[in-house]
Amino acid sequence: MFLGHYGLAFGAKKVAPRVSLLTLFVAVEFVDILWPFLLLLDVEKVKIHPGFTEVTHFEFLHYPYTHSLMMGIVWGLVCGGVYWLFQKDVRSAVVVGLAVLSHWFLDVVVHVPDLPLTIFGDQKVGMGLWNSLPATILVESAIFIAGVWIYVKNTRAIPAKGKWGLVALVAFFVVAELFNMFGPPPEDSIPALLASFVVLQAILLSLAHITDRNRAPVGER
Repeated sequence: MFLGHYGLAFGAKKVAPRVSLLTLFVAVEFVDILWPFLLLLDVEKVKIHPGFTEVTHFEFLHYPYTHSLMMGIVWGLVCGGVYWLFQKDVRSAVVVGLAVLSHWFLDVVVHVPDLPLTIFGDQKVGMGLWNSLPATILVESAIFIAGVWIYVKNTRAIPAKGKWGLVALVAFFVVAELFNMFGPPPEDSIPALLASFVVLQAILLSLAHITDRNRAPVGER
């Protein structure tokens, strides 16, 4: 899942207005940000398999340290704890931790049965939505649109930059999703895969920072 994770991050601003959109983006994608680095270290494994599902060319062979339910809970506690350590805001820290954990629960909807429950054993789950391109687009788009709508309803642009930053951010998501759904298979090279992930995250996080710093919660002066 791609758009769905970020849709949840947008929507989370309603319950945690003090948490920056950049932080929420990092939280919902934390394990995906960590994942290519573990691939590079040969700790986890993936295979580029064109046509593996209708949506993704990735065949996830081994990734329990980033994508198991057990480690989702651990990473959620770690990230929430770090946020609390710096901000001393329990509510926001809980939201950050749950945002990290949410990654597994959204992924389980789209993945084929390859998501581990723990770092031990071989039990894996997945509902396989990625086997249907139209259903994947429908579900992801619905979550993303709902999240952006909640964000727009609960924040206001301060200068015009807050408005156009959001437009640019949403437009970039649309382009990235179209490329993700209909573009060619990625290069079968872990360094190239890591580089593409770094570039994608750098653009998204930069746009999120610019957008959110130029918007304020509704009702706040």
